[in-house]
Amino acid sequence: MITLYQQHDSGNCYKVRLVLSHLGRPFRTVAVSSFDGSTRRPEFLARNPIGKVPTVELEDGRFLAESNAILLHFAEGTRLLPADAYDRAKAYEWMFFEQYSHEPAIAVRRALSVYPERRAEATPARMAQLLEAGNRALAVLERRLESADWLAGGAFSVADISLYAYTHMAGEGGYDLGGFPAIGRWLGRVAALPAHTPITAT
Repeated sequence: MITLYQQHDSGNCYKVRLVLSHLGRPFRTVAVSSFDGSTRRPEFLARNPIGKVPTVELEDGRFLAESNAILLHFAEGTRLLPADAYDRAKAYEWMFFEQYSHEPAIAVRRALSVYPERRAEATPARMAQLLEAGNRALAVLERRLESADWLAGGAFSVADISLYAYTHMAGEGGYDLGGFPAIGRWLGRVAALPAHTPITAT
C-alpha cells in the first residue's frame, strides 16, 4: 500500500490525499513534522534527504517527494492529466505557477499566521509583502476562472488539485477571497465533486 508521510494540516500534503481520493487509491499515513524534529531524523532523511513533507513510499518501496511531482506521478495515464498535449502543458504551467508565484506567498502567509513557531517571522513588512504577492497570484487565477470552469482544458485535473489546496485556506492567512468571485465559484465546484475529501478528514 502507498504510505504518505505527512503533516496533516499542510496544504502540500493535502494535495496528495486529494489526488489519491479522486483516483480511489488506498493509502496509509504516517505523521511527521518539522516542528517536532521528526523530518530531520536519520530514518526520515533516508526516505527524503531534503527532510520535508509530503513524501510517499510507493507500493514497490521507492520514495518520491515534492507535492506536484507526486501528483503528476499518480495522475499519469488517468483522467486527472489531460490527454491533449497542449492542455497537459497548461496543467504543468499552472502547477509551476503554484509553486513559484502562489504557494510562496499564500502558504507562507498562512503559516506565519497560524503556527506559533513561525510568529517571530511575521514582521509587518514581510506580511505586507506576502499579502501583495498573494493577491497578485489570486488575480491571475481569477482571470482564468472568469472564463473557464477548470484550469487546464475542459475538465478537473491535477492543476485544480494543486491550486485548490492552499487557495481554499487563503483566508487563514488574511486574504479576502470575497473580491475573487470566480475563485469562489471554482472552490465550490471542486468541493462538490463526488470524490472530494476535506482537509479535516482523517
